[in-house]
Amino acid sequence: MKYIPTIGIECHVQLRTKTKLFSEVDNDARGKEPNSCVSPVDYALPGMLPRLNGEAIRLAILAGKAMNCEINGDSRFDRKHYFYPDSPKGYQITQFYHPIIGAGYIDLPSGARVRINHAHLEGDAGKLTHFDTYSLVDLNRVDTPLIEIVSEPDIHSAKDAHDYCKELWRLMCYAGVTYGDLYNGNMRFDVNTSVAPEGSDELGTRTEVKNLNSFRSVERAVEYEIKRQSRLLDAGEKVVQQTLGWSDATGETTGQRSKEEAKDYRYMPEPDLPPLNLSDEFIEAEAAKLPKMPADYRAEFGGVIADDTLEVLLDYPELMRKLDEVSTGPAATVSPTVAEAPAGVPPVASPVDAKLISNLFASVLLAEEKSAEYLNDLPTGAELKELAEMNTKKELSSTATKEVFLRLFDPQMKGRGARNIAKELGLIQENDLGALEAIVDTVLAKPETQKAQEDFRNGEEKVIGFLVGQVMKESHGKANPSAVQDILRKKLS
Repeated sequence: MKYIPTIGIECHVQLRTKTKLFSEVDNDARGKEPNSCVSPVDYALPGMLPRLNGEAIRLAILAGKAMNCEINGDSRFDRKHYFYPDSPKGYQITQFYHPIIGAGYIDLPSGARVRINHAHLEGDAGKLTHFDTYSLVDLNRVDTPLIEIVSEPDIHSAKDAHDYCKELWRLMCYAGVTYGDLYNGNMRFDVNTSVAPEGSDELGTRTEVKNLNSFRSVERAVEYEIKRQSRLLDAGEKVVQQTLGWSDATGETTGQRSKEEAKDYRYMPEPDLPPLNLSDEFIEAEAAKLPKMPADYRAEFGGVIADDTLEVLLDYPELMRKLDEVSTGPAATVSPTVAEAPAGVPPVASPVDAKLISNLFASVLLAEEKSAEYLNDLPTGAELKELAEMNTKKELSSTATKEVFLRLFDPQMKGRGARNIAKELGLIQENDLGALEAIVDTVLAKPETQKAQEDFRNGEEKVIGFLVGQVMKESHGKANPSAVQDILRKKLS
């Protein structure tokens, strides 16, 4: 029988505030010793009261706007009670009844739309590390500010589940609300999957795979669950509603606990935090800070940059912002030979420049071993624009353009500009037609080129390469090969 899968995803996003949600403690514990970023509030010592971090509210607004969501002016916090070693308070401070972020949607690159039910603000739990006979508790992560984004069950394939998680990650990174470090758990995905016979009016029994931290894991886990549940139904068995774990090593899910009955978390309003009452003016002012999103860049560069290249570069907000500078910024001003844009004249978009630099980013920069290091210190938009203009004017060959591009990242050449670097390396091509014609005449007068000239006149096209090579040798590699070939053909025809 054919089955239709239905998938809904909950995503926990750690916000990149300097301090935690309810205490003045360092919020970025990456690489730090266990239990070194904690306070009496995090330990839940008697008498300690939470104090809300206002920056988390601002970031939540940006996150909501990035997902086309309504922002609720009135929201409040609740206590979600459960007892576990990673939660010293015995409850989690979250938003259950009145979340700050309301309904919205995310459009995938394929054109599919996934609706957002809501997203709520909450403090994270700690981390447990399990060994054979004991477990260790690290409270560094306690009350790290999170937003939990809950999608509607609008996803119907493993590929769309992958694309939804990736697009959500992009939105949160572009909005600047999270570090987006999946390895360190800045975003974690809980995936609910069910299958039902084609044409059925009811959804099947769902399972939940917890704490996935890569897009590939999400896709593989959904694929596995669809096949596993389909096999059970084909065999006349029932799918058990349960929480599952995923193993990248085995490529299989394993049962963790049954979810046949809903847990009673005894939600109650948080008595130590007042309700949030945000004015429309405050929400609008914060929402106005949202930078360009992936959809904006797709609209700007679609048709200019190849779709596959664009989708690769969209994983790097810093590269897209730099492309935006190259495409719409003023003329390059690094070298005095490049004119500045006249005062008061709006910048003119340059799709040619953007296309060239995007190809250098995708094929050269990202292929470098030090690419992660280079991303933190990119050349200026003016330097990249100058490089693109030199290539367009055929002052640099393709090979020379790549070499100068990489030298822009060299600490010893920082700030020199593309033209000055190209001059130092002797890479600028000779484009003066008069000078090139004189060099061609010198080569054509040499005895060793006479046979090649005769062969060309007799229809042997391939010898033109030999003649171009001789001119390049005579010019010490500075002649423009394309211009040289044109001159040779005219003189030999």
